[in-house]
Amino acid sequence: MFKKFSLFFLIVIFLASLSGFYVYGRSIWHPQYLKLSGRKTVADVVEFYGEAARGRLNPYFRKAGVTYPAKRITLLAIKDEKRMELWGDNHFIRAYKVKAASGFAGPKLREGDRQVPEGHYKIIGLNPNSSYHLSMKLNYPNAFDMKYAEAEGRSSPGSNIFIHGKAASIGCLAMGDEVAEELFVLAHDVGIENIDVYIAPTDPRKKPLTYSGDLSWGEELYDSLNDVFSKFKENRLFIP
Repeated sequence: MFKKFSLFFLIVIFLASLSGFYVYGRSIWHPQYLKLSGRKTVADVVEFYGEAARGRLNPYFRKAGVTYPAKRITLLAIKDEKRMELWGDNHFIRAYKVKAASGFAGPKLREGDRQVPEGHYKIIGLNPNSSYHLSMKLNYPNAFDMKYAEAEGRSSPGSNIFIHGKAASIGCLAMGDEVAEELFVLAHDVGIENIDVYIAPTDPRKKPLTYSGDLSWGEELYDSLNDVFSKFKENRLFIP
């Protein structure tokens, strides 16, 4: 009986370890997998996932009265609610649940602080061979981030912030694989230069952001997010 219990216990430990390695060890095993399976291009991914992803998105665009893929896309991410809103041509399209986002309220300041950035970002690249299924790279640190990092002597403000698949994240926005496929295909279709991403600690439309920390630029950052979010109301036209 004891031997059977020990064997069962070892199997449970092995499976738990294997599961943990699959999620958190992707940076180790995924590159090796790609070597064996062959690297994909953006075109490969769009061809493979495009029809299904567009099929899921189109009903939301039609309901909003927007022709897919729209001319401009805005993504509003709200950290404490783990929520991301998709807006097309200033019309609300749909909302997504963020599967994982580490850290807490407040901007990202340095490499390794596990913070999701706050502010206005652009997508600067699509990665079809991501360790987290598919990913879209944000331009963190942007000019605003770099300005104050340099002023404060922070030589390593961090980098490599993505919107990606899977359900694990360290400083990024993990959306799950299916949503990552939709956003990846949409980004390709509309053009990454036509996408704006805004990330806030809480929803400024419910209560305006107020900054009470010790960063000299915190109030400026939150005022800018208050201004942007105030122009977006669910199921309403953009307010100029």
